[in-house]
Amino acid sequence: MSTTDHPTVRGTGTERRARADYTGGVYGSMLAASVVIGAGTLGSFPRLELVALLLLTGVAFWVAHVHAQLFGARLAQEPLDRHVVFQACREEWPIVKAAIPPAAAVAVSPLLGLDVQGALWLALSVAVAGQVAWSVAAARSAHAGWRLVTATASVNLLLGLLIISFKVFLKH
Repeated sequence: MSTTDHPTVRGTGTERRARADYTGGVYGSMLAASVVIGAGTLGSFPRLELVALLLLTGVAFWVAHVHAQLFGARLAQEPLDRHVVFQACREEWPIVKAAIPPAAAVAVSPLLGLDVQGALWLALSVAVAGQVAWSVAAARSAHAGWRLVTATASVNLLLGLLIISFKVFLKH
């Protein structure tokens, strides 16, 4: 089956991979920010626990997305083989990659003299910055003009600020 048979579903391999990379990165960053907010409402906890929670949540959602991709749209379009499975795993990997910077921020927070709340705010800030960066990378990859790049960055920053407002709301 050629890639032109189902352009709206599949696109070319390069187009699909690029779209999945950025979509997964933005999604994974928002997911990481949500994990930080949820963990922050539970009170005090070891930082290692938050690092593990961020990474394991990223992996769990990666597995869920790979499963959905393989047994959702792809199963109807092409038979499953090792190449298709590896391609789906690779396309969805940015969900996990997006969890790494916030987890690293938590891990290094003691070196910065931050308490647990400071570590949460640092991780949340890093996740939102990642969300904006992934969206800008997607727009630039699509050869968007600076107006559209600015618009996507602004929308993602507003979404990030909305997520941050949830943390403020849940804390008070």
